[in-house]
Amino acid sequence: MGSDLARLALGIAILLVAAKVGGHLAERRGQVAVLGELLAGILLANLSGSSLHWLRDDPAIDVLAKLGSLVLLFEVGLDLTVREILDVGRPAAVVAVVGTCASIALGTGAAVLLRRDDDTVRHLFVGAALSATSIGITARVLKDMNKTRTPEARIVLGAAVLDDVLGLVILAVVNGAVALGVHGKLSATRLVLIVGKALLFFAAAFAFGIKLTPSLFGLAARLRTRGAQVAVGLGFCFFLSWAADVIGLAPIIGAFTAGLILEDAHSARFVARGERALADLVEPVSAFLVPIFFVVTGLHVNLRALASREALTIAGVFLLAAVLGKLVTASVVRRASPWAVGFGMVPRGEVTLIYATLGQGVLLGGRPLLDEGLYSALVATVVGTTLVAPPAIKWAFRAKTDTT
Repeated sequence: MGSDLARLALGIAILLVAAKVGGHLAERRGQVAVLGELLAGILLANLSGSSLHWLRDDPAIDVLAKLGSLVLLFEVGLDLTVREILDVGRPAAVVAVVGTCASIALGTGAAVLLRRDDDTVRHLFVGAALSATSIGITARVLKDMNKTRTPEARIVLGAAVLDDVLGLVILAVVNGAVALGVHGKLSATRLVLIVGKALLFFAAAFAFGIKLTPSLFGLAARLRTRGAQVAVGLGFCFFLSWAADVIGLAPIIGAFTAGLILEDAHSARFVARGERALADLVEPVSAFLVPIFFVVTGLHVNLRALASREALTIAGVFLLAAVLGKLVTASVVRRASPWAVGFGMVPRGEVTLIYATLGQGVLLGGRPLLDEGLYSALVATVVGTTLVAPPAIKWAFRAKTDTT
């Protein structure tokens, strides 16, 4: 037991140091820390020979990484509110829906074209994985350019809010389809049932959560024990994660839903007596677990799987599909720079990485839903879109200025 604990402690130390060094180097280059954490994991796995492979295979570290994905999606939910989702505005909603549908269509088409022998569930999973925008890099570029109050920024940020929700609803559906692919044949009727089950979960979680959580946090506010608020908040997150898993949805769906339900009003009594809000209290937990998730995700990337011409072709086509899937939104943008909006929606990030992680851990037909090649290609797409987007967004705004 002692040696297992010491091994886990060493693993956490290595992962955290790698994450912080990688994040620091990425931010010095004008990129988001997530990219550096991801690349740190890739380098650890591929430049250390076999000496650090135990980090990738250790079950305790794997559990910590999965907890990190739950906390990450909980935080994403906490940053949003149901009102914000409903108030994104028509232009942003159109951009989100068009970009999501086009990305799924192009991603699925690319998978069909390149991996003809794979079944339909795998093709759809790849398409869904490429559907969700990660707004972090775009928000950073817009802030650096002092463009956060422009029409383009409002459309992109609003669309990204809805895009997160769409991406996770689609994940709920795809996760159910994968389960049916494992245990039975996927049909139109069963697909409708999956969609209904996902929508029912969201509806029930919101109906009961919105009604019960104020009382729950009110009771917690009566406790004088330190950490009562964060314990109740994370407890609610983990409970909904469990509930989502019980009915066949991905646990991260529950975590995201929990974050959406909880709002600033839940922290009002705690803040009134001098404590910090829930989002601030969750941040230290996130700073510990979320970087572990990103580094471990990178650890599973095998660069040798991308060394062949076929593998590089797959990664390149996925990247092209990911970029074009969001640039299609330029055709529906009015009263703003179409290309600035289109390129602003290009980056992929945490949701795609979560898809990749889930896909590698699910067996379909006796083999992982995503093999090493597909997994590495999806991670490479995240890296590629993150690198492509910033200069493209800056070019789009310069082009707008030159034409006005």
